[in-house]
Amino acid sequence: MTWEDAGRLGIDEILARLEQYRRDDVRWKDGRVFSLAYFGGDEVMEVADAAYRVFASDNALNLAAFPSLARIQSEVVDIVRRWTGGDEHTAGFMTTGGTESLLLTVKAARERGRAERDIHSPNAVLPASAHAALEKGCHYFGVESRRVPVGDDWRADVDAMAATVDDDTVLVVGSAPSYPQGVIDPIPDLAAIATARGANFHVDACMGGVTLPHLAALGEPTPPWDFSVDGVTSISVDLHKYGYTTKGAGVLIHRDKALRAYQTYLTTNWLGGTYGSSGILGTKGGGAMAAAWAVLHHLGHEGYMDLTRRARGAALRLAAAVEAHPDLSLLARPDTTLVAFAAHDPDRLDVFALADELLAHGWYVDRQSPPPSLHCTVMAGHDETIDGFIADLAECVASAGSNGRAGEAGAYGTIE
Repeated sequence: MTWEDAGRLGIDEILARLEQYRRDDVRWKDGRVFSLAYFGGDEVMEVADAAYRVFASDNALNLAAFPSLARIQSEVVDIVRRWTGGDEHTAGFMTTGGTESLLLTVKAARERGRAERDIHSPNAVLPASAHAALEKGCHYFGVESRRVPVGDDWRADVDAMAATVDDDTVLVVGSAPSYPQGVIDPIPDLAAIATARGANFHVDACMGGVTLPHLAALGEPTPPWDFSVDGVTSISVDLHKYGYTTKGAGVLIHRDKALRAYQTYLTTNWLGGTYGSSGILGTKGGGAMAAAWAVLHHLGHEGYMDLTRRARGAALRLAAAVEAHPDLSLLARPDTTLVAFAAHDPDRLDVFALADELLAHGWYVDRQSPPPSLHCTVMAGHDETIDGFIADLAECVASAGSNGRAGEAGAYGTIE
């Protein structure tokens, strides 16, 4: 039956059909998924959903029409400013998340290089571990991407990065932490490289921007990564990751308003009046913005301390179990809550076949390469399930190693 012939559906039938559609989706609220979604508990989700519904159709394209969203954005950015070591000059905007933040990072660097240094063939110098969205941004905005191999510890190679930078470099990037192996790059050294050339230096803290300040507050040593480091010009932080709020919420924050201005777009070259935009999108739904504000204020400092403690504890338990297993190899001790591991002997164990075995046991993990490895984004909810995962991991290693089967590599993001 076609849509035209189906007629109108009532709310009960609509919801029933949607529930049927999602029956094969991963069970992320059950703590059996180590990717894509983050669960801070039923109450947190209830708060986020309620705030989202109130503002779902409001539009932050024009904050004069929706001053409530202007206030929401300002207060969210102010919280992130405090997390990232900013001061009264630090300024930012909410985004739809890491990809938009990183696209705008590239755009801002290109615009600044053109305006202040007359650069028309810009390049960005990125560690091989930097997020794929930066590659996307370079592609979209006509910036040459120069990928630099990382060191044996999976961190950015400072000497190799310095050798790759030139007079047309508009952007250097470091991660806190990088997604693939979960380690923090040497931020002060990389920032110094960028500063010497007059280039932007961005810290991609989409994964760590909430966790790192709370780990420090818990007394864990954390390397320098934020605006306390000279030369850091911008930082991206995702709130729909370890902020545990609704998808579609992040912040891109700059050292000052002058740097922030390069992120924006303004034109009068049409018949509709002044058009200004802080992001890639025009229409900007208020739901995710309001949900982020609500969750940040619902959890507060103590709530995030607890969630961070739980996520970090679960990550360390998993890392210790992997390190102790003779057939597995921990790629790096996690600096935050990301754990990546490979086969100790790839000829004996195919890690993608291991992922297949885990999936058959109801566990979803990311598959990545190079090198062929598995990746676990460990969140607070995993503190209740991590011991079960560790037990099943050992069983699945034995099964995958004995059957000699090769698994599918999978993908981090898909088109269809």
